[in-house]
Amino acid sequence: MTPLRRRMLDALILRGMAERTQEAYLHAVAQLARYFDEDPLLLTPEQVQSYLVHLVQERRLSRSTVNQAGCAFRFLYGTVLGHRAEEFTIPLGRAPQRLPEILSREELARLFAAAVKHPKARALLMTAYGTGMRVTELCNLRVADIDSQPDRMCIRVVHGKGAKDRYTLLTNDLLMELRQYWQVCRPRHWMFAASRDESQPLDSKSAQRYFYRSRDAAGIAKTGGIHSLRHAFATHLLEGGVDLHCIGQWLGHNHLSTTARYLHMTQPGAARLAGAGPLQLISKLPKRPEPPEACELPY
Repeated sequence: MTPLRRRMLDALILRGMAERTQEAYLHAVAQLARYFDEDPLLLTPEQVQSYLVHLVQERRLSRSTVNQAGCAFRFLYGTVLGHRAEEFTIPLGRAPQRLPEILSREELARLFAAAVKHPKARALLMTAYGTGMRVTELCNLRVADIDSQPDRMCIRVVHGKGAKDRYTLLTNDLLMELRQYWQVCRPRHWMFAASRDESQPLDSKSAQRYFYRSRDAAGIAKTGGIHSLRHAFATHLLEGGVDLHCIGQWLGHNHLSTTARYLHMTQPGAARLAGAGPLQLISKLPKRPEPPEACELPY
């Protein structure tokens, strides 16, 4: 590890940046140095800006990905190396505000049915939908974080985004599914442990693969990864008449405006159709169809 990389990593750790943010920032700077075949200490603002243009025009990366690289460079040159913003300018572009595609209840039933032969995948996907947790939060969920006492009924999210703990929803229908999963797999510490080493939590890339393989096997054409289940959680609760403040608390949002964007994704008249028990997301799904015989997922 070079001295500059060590300095940057130490600065990220001291500021409590998430591990994934540390990895992304360090990777962005490494790619910058490789592009110019030069020590980042010797690069000019013009060179850094030309590299960002290269990411947009030649590599055609998304605006959010390019902006993440820009934030990494701002951190390096501003926070770590102490350059003033007006001297070392790194502009960021406005990312387009696209609404995600929301999975319907029928599609969710097909998704979970496609994973029925793999209990861990099915339980993880259902927990993602039933709680709205992020993929890293799901992978780091411990058995001890499930509080099924009747006067509590919640799931503790430890070190969520922003290194913040919170509590999220645990409904009777999700608890029943988790108990069935526990009877089959008997997880000890991690609710969803790594397949090759049960002392380690499941990797987020493996969780994404569970989603993609189940989605493809279910014949779902909509785009998006496992985060789609978090969007469906929030949207379906809104359609059921649950207030924004509660949903925002369960999702771990700092600002109500972040949760309010789900108002644009709700189906008109869905609250009337949802009926009673809006929190029971899983039991309100259509009856799960039997997966076709050929639907053997290569997990």
